[in-house]
Amino acid sequence: MINSQINSIFPTPIYETSLNREFSQSEMLFINETKNKTKRNFGNIISEDNYILENIELKSIKEYLDLVLQDYFNKIICCSEKTVPYITQSWINYTEEDQFHHRHDHPQSLVSGVLYINANKDFDKIKFFKTNYEFFRPEIKEFNLFNSSSWWFAVKTGDIILFPSSLTHDVEMKKGNNTRISLAFNTFVKGSVGENDKISELILWQLENYLLKQL
Repeated sequence: MINSQINSIFPTPIYETSLNREFSQSEMLFINETKNKTKRNFGNIISEDNYILENIELKSIKEYLDLVLQDYFNKIICCSEKTVPYITQSWINYTEEDQFHHRHDHPQSLVSGVLYINANKDFDKIKFFKTNYEFFRPEIKEFNLFNSSSWWFAVKTGDIILFPSSLTHDVEMKKGNNTRISLAFNTFVKGSVGENDKISELILWQLENYLLKQL
């Protein structure tokens, strides 16, 4: 028996939490009505409104997701208070039985997130993929976090998952007769990034203020 220790360095964070409350009647009414204002995606349908969290009906959800996003930055990125994350685009996905969500990533975003509005843990999952090239690919007899090229997480109503936007993911062919409803969002930062004395500073609020003045 060999006494050994295996460490994981530079891991990819998958942040999991939950809404910790039921969706209100007004929230669900808005979400269900939004299904009448959708467009086709590759394997399912998504809301025409891709700034869905800006609607007053979802104000409470938006406020909670802002807190969750800040918690991700506090615990994982641990950056200076000069750098403030915020939600950019947001939209709702509706996936019926035998529909799917194509494999993709999220450009122009740092961290992406999903809030599951209707999901059944027996059928619904999100699957992530490792995309870096590997020239050595032996036949695997037992998969683990180190040798797998993909990994999935089962999800249920109220779950929230955040992950790096560059991480490729998809939803496989939907099973079960529930309509899988998820609210997805992208993020960026405002304020100041980097360090002035190391000549790496990028001030983002100036651009934001400039754009506001043009309105």
